[in-house]
Amino acid sequence: MSFTRDKRDQIKNYILEKIDARDNGYVEKAANAYSISDKTVYRYLKEMVADGILIKNKRQYRLSYEEFRYKIKRIEAAELGEDYVYHQNILKHIEALNTNVRSIWDYGFTEIMNNAIDHSEADNILILVRKNHLWTSMAIIDDGIGIFEKIRKKYNLLSVNDAINELFKGKLTTDSQHHSGEGIFFTSRLMDIFAAVSDGAVFTHNKYSEISEDLDSIPISELDKTSGGTCVYMSLSNSSNKVAADIFNSYASVEGGFTKTSIPLKNIYDIPPVARSQAKRLVRRLENFEEVILDFEGVEAIGQGFAHELFVVFQNSHPGTRLVPINANSTVNRMIAHVLMSCP
Repeated sequence: MSFTRDKRDQIKNYILEKIDARDNGYVEKAANAYSISDKTVYRYLKEMVADGILIKNKRQYRLSYEEFRYKIKRIEAAELGEDYVYHQNILKHIEALNTNVRSIWDYGFTEIMNNAIDHSEADNILILVRKNHLWTSMAIIDDGIGIFEKIRKKYNLLSVNDAINELFKGKLTTDSQHHSGEGIFFTSRLMDIFAAVSDGAVFTHNKYSEISEDLDSIPISELDKTSGGTCVYMSLSNSSNKVAADIFNSYASVEGGFTKTSIPLKNIYDIPPVARSQAKRLVRRLENFEEVILDFEGVEAIGQGFAHELFVVFQNSHPGTRLVPINANSTVNRMIAHVLMSCP
């Protein structure tokens, strides 16, 4: 039986995805999924090794990747502009990808590079690009003040964790005259993996356990940082179906404004939130939005004070902002219902 080229590519991508996910049963699974023999699977593996897509070490296969590094002075980058840095160093690595993927990288890279130029107060910026057959990842690393510390100082916050909480909401900038505060918010949602690392803390929508190996492999120490600095790591599937406009529109009103946000509470609280003070920090600046999605997935329970401050005190004081809880378990839903029923 002879497959078309598209079918062969489909089977090979399936095998690569299993190997990338460290699923050791990829031979049997590929054979069963496509009704082919183990021998055929091994033939495809051999072809991908010959093509440089895979590397074989004894009986283990792993995806091969290319790596490119660009170290530039922040002052020089500011003079040239982030778009120049993008077209000179980045575009050539992604120009063969589909238009929708290129447009996401165009937006994401230039937004994060601009942040490093305008906000980091760094001397040096290191750009790391890694590519394999399935993924492209980029890291932008500076030796500046550190993103969380700068936000903490600007907004008089108690800790860098409070600064991270503000990033989840969006519309956050330390220079409102020149920036809208939308770059990190939208880039973090456009990418498959997004993480900002500084001062030993991480802002990410992903599970840290799933991205820790990627972050550990980034050569942050190459900048010889004497201060906190910031590393922003981004990764996106080369065959992603995401369309940037769809992501933007999901957080916009009919008029096109950035009126909606979503907050993954499990990424903010290590243990169930119970205190009013926690809720007060959570609702800071939420009046700037018309709708706020509070995602309770992974949150086991909430306290009465926390719930009352959110759904009664804040909601009554800000009728123009609608709080929408989603993915809440029965315990959380009961507490929300309890405080709503008990309010006058």
